Amino acid sequence: MALEIYWSKQADKKFDLIIEYLRLEWGESSIKIFVKKVYDFLDTIKELPEIGTIENNDLNIRGFVIFKQVTLFYQIRVNKIILINFYDNRQKPKKKKY
Repeated sequence: MALEIYWSKQADKKFDLIIEYLRLEWGESSIKIFVKKVYDFLDTIKELPEIGTIENNDLNIRGFVIFKQVTLFYQIRVNKIILINFYDNRQKPKKKKY
């Protein structure tokens, strides 16, 4: 059974910021690659929600490296997956926000 995916405000905002950064620094082809990779992953976690590594067991938060620079944090609930945040892996680990 495929789970539904919901975007948090934080995830939506960070996704847009990444798109804008790619537009300014790398161009449209990079945006297409990024968006495709994200949506391919979303299709995967609908069917295999536990594919990501456990980042916070108490909150049931998992993470998956989309690109070496970007990790997507998400939470599995009873019948849905909530995208929590896109995290820039180049930041200090102390700043890691789910």
